[in-house]
Amino acid sequence: MTLTTFALIRHGQTDWNAERRLQGSTDIPLNDVGRAQARDAVAALSGSGWDAVVSSPLSRAAETADLIAAGLGLSVARRVPELTERSYGPAEGMQDGPELDKLRIPGGFRGAESEADAANRGLAVLEELAEEYRGCRVLVVTHGSLLRVSLSRAAGRPLPSIDNAVLNLAHHHAVDGWQLEYLNGERLSTADAL
Repeated sequence: MTLTTFALIRHGQTDWNAERRLQGSTDIPLNDVGRAQARDAVAALSGSGWDAVVSSPLSRAAETADLIAAGLGLSVARRVPELTERSYGPAEGMQDGPELDKLRIPGGFRGAESEADAANRGLAVLEELAEEYRGCRVLVVTHGSLLRVSLSRAAGRPLPSIDNAVLNLAHHHAVDGWQLEYLNGERLSTADAL
C-alpha cells in the first residue's frame, strides 16, 4: 500500500487575521506574530524527512513556506495557484456585522467562490499532488478556509476552522482515499479520523 503523507499547514497570522477580517484571495502579508508562528512550526515538522514543500502563491502562505522550509534545511519546490485561498469577492476585508450580513447567501457570500467550488478545487489539487508525489512526504502551506472545506469534503462531515501554522497531518492512498491523523496539532482518535 503506497501512502503519500501530507503536512497541511495554514499560513501564519496576518494583521487581517488579528482584526478578524475576511482575507480570501486578497494578498495580505504575514505580521511578526505570523512569522514567529511559522518558525515555531518547524519543531512539529522536524525529523520527518519531507520530500517536497509547496505553497499557495499568496505572500502570507509563500513566506510561511519559505520560513518553515529554511528551518528544515529545504527549499520550496513551487507555488501552486490552485492552493490560493477561497475568494470571498466583495466580502473581502470585512468584519462580522450588518454590512457583511447583507452579502451572506447559503454556502457563502454573494459574488464569492462557493464552499463547494473551493472544496472541489482544493481536493483536486491535493489529489494531483498525491499522484505527483506518490509515496512521498509533502509539506503544503496554504489557507485555512481552503483546507477546512477540502478536508471536510474528504471526511464527508464538517470540520472546525484551521488554526494558523499548526500541524494537520493527512495520508492519501489511491484506493482507500484520505486519512486525517492530526487536526489543529492534535492527534485524532481512530473514530474521529477521516
